[in-house]
Parts: sequence; structure tokens; C-alpha cells
Amino acid sequence: MIDQFGRNVDYMRVSVTDRCNLRCVYCMPAEGVASVPHHQILSFDEIARVCRIGAELGIRKIKLTGGEPLVRRGLPELVGMLKEITGIEQVTLTTNGTLLKEQINGLISNGLDAVNISIDTLDPERYREITRGGSVEKALEGLDAAAAVPCLSVKVNCVPLKGMDLNGAEDEEYIRLALLAKEGKADVRFIEMMPIGLGKSFAGRGGDEILGILEKAYGKADLCTGRIGNGPAEYVQFPGFRKRIGFISAVSHQFCGGCNRVRLTSEGYLKPCLQYESGTDLKTLLRGGAGDPEIRAAMEKAFYEKPAHHQFGVNRQFGKNSQGKSCAEEALETKEMSRIGG
Repeated sequence: MIDQFGRNVDYMRVSVTDRCNLRCVYCMPAEGVASVPHHQILSFDEIARVCRIGAELGIRKIKLTGGEPLVRRGLPELVGMLKEITGIEQVTLTTNGTLLKEQINGLISNGLDAVNISIDTLDPERYREITRGGSVEKALEGLDAAAAVPCLSVKVNCVPLKGMDLNGAEDEEYIRLALLAKEGKADVRFIEMMPIGLGKSFAGRGGDEILGILEKAYGKADLCTGRIGNGPAEYVQFPGFRKRIGFISAVSHQFCGGCNRVRLTSEGYLKPCLQYESGTDLKTLLRGGAGDPEIRAAMEKAFYEKPAHHQFGVNRQFGKNSQGKSCAEEALETKEMSRIGG
């Protein structure tokens, strides 16, 4: 599906729940958020129907997200359902990893192609602070279980933060995380803080800064050429490393010109761009008796009208959508990341 700016939209992130077993400081308040009643969340059959129609429009890759997707009972079955859809080439998962060890066999037997595991630090105390009580040991057990599966693509995602009291040891945190790539357990990716929801209250560290820290520790890195994976990450290879280091720098190095993704929230709202509130209510269509052609037309319109780019903290010459409205005039998303499956 080609949008109004000539981009090929072939990747859909699907949130299966707004619930999570952690309370990361930049994602969710300490007291949590009021969970959406289960009957208001899309069923697996509804998700599969949207993905099937999406595949007819050119969607080729599905990423299952949350909240924490592994708290949704029966998730491996959904993986299998999506893998059976004609046109879907990959079904992948992003998770905090703490429940992954127990579910990895079911996920693999249903055809999971890749997994991204969020680990912001290897220090147990700092991990508990960031996640408000989580166990990095559990996350690492999940990583080890995934890394032991032949042919499963495994990545570790880290959101570098400023302002956490580490007695000057922040740089060492990221040097240690990079060792996971050196040892060959996973590609390690550093993701800039997205100023959405609670993320607006935290200062992140840019990819260029993290690269500088790692090059001081491990020597000059070589840029990896060509597209790697389904997303916008840029990768480098350090001498002696078995895996790569990646950077997703949505704020400092805007990559919207090549954005190929849309998002389906757990409540059935199709969002063409993470930052904007605009989107299409598919749940009402799904539960109101709409046929596939009507749902397909609504999705096609949402894909086509995908905004030119976000406006995270930068003054830009904004593009127009098909109604002539500037991207800068779009209402901005105010929900927490756990609610929109970022």
C-alpha cells in the first residue's frame, strides 16, 4: 500500500493488551493505569481479521506488542493464526522478557520469527528502580531462552536515560549492555526516548552520544550498509563483536521519510503515526457488522493519509495531509505508551 507521500506501508504493530507486569517510569505511573475491560479489547479473531485485510493491502510484517504482550493468555496461538494468513511473511514480538522463558517453546512451535527484549540496564538495583520492582534476572533468563533457539532473530532494546543517580556510572551501563552483542547473544539497540505520555518528563541520550561512549571502550565501529530488519535502526559493527549495535534515533535523526508502519491499538484503533491522536476506529466496524470491503476501505484510507512526519521537539516545514491540514495542526497523542502500543 503506497501512502500519499509515496511510502510503502507494509508493517503493522499490533497491541494485544494495555496491561503490563512492570511499571517502567517513562511508560506508566507508579500506581499503574486503569485497565481496559477485557471485552473492550480486540479478540484474537478480530485481530486476525484486521491482519488478513491488512495483508490484502500489502502488510507483510506483524509486530505483536502491548503493554506486555505475554500477559495476554494464549498469545502463542495468535502467532500461529497470523502465520497462516496469506501474504504475512513475518510475525515478531516485542516484550520485557520476564515471562519469555516459560512461553518460548509455544511461541516457536507456532512460528514466531523474531523477538525484541527491552532491557535498559544489567544492574539489578537500577533495573528495579526503572521498572518499579522488576527482576533483571528474569529478563535475562528470557533472553537466554530466546538466544538458544536456532534461527530466531533476537534483539535487545535499551532506552538510555539521563538524570538517574548512578554516581557517574551511566556510561558504564551502556558499555556493559553492548557486551551482549560482543558475546553473540543478541543485537543491542539504543532507542531515543520518545516524548509521548510520561516520556515527556525524562531526558534521554541520543544515538550519537552513545556511539561515542562505545567507541571509546571498543574502538572505531564500521557502519553496516543495507537495510537490516523491519524498522528504521541504523547498525554498526565493532571489532571482535559477534552481533551488531543499532540506533533508533527518531528525534535527533528523523526517519519519517521512509516510515513503513502503522499501529493497531488493543482497543481496535488504527493509528498511522505514533505521535498523533488521529486514526480509525476499526472495532466499531468489526462489531457493527461491517463487511470486509468496508473495513478494507477504512484501512486503505488510514494508510493513505499517514502524516508526512512527526514533530518531536523540532520546528520543521510540515507537510499536508489529503485534506490540506498541516501535520502541525493534528491533535497530539496524550495516552501513555502502554495504551497505544508504541
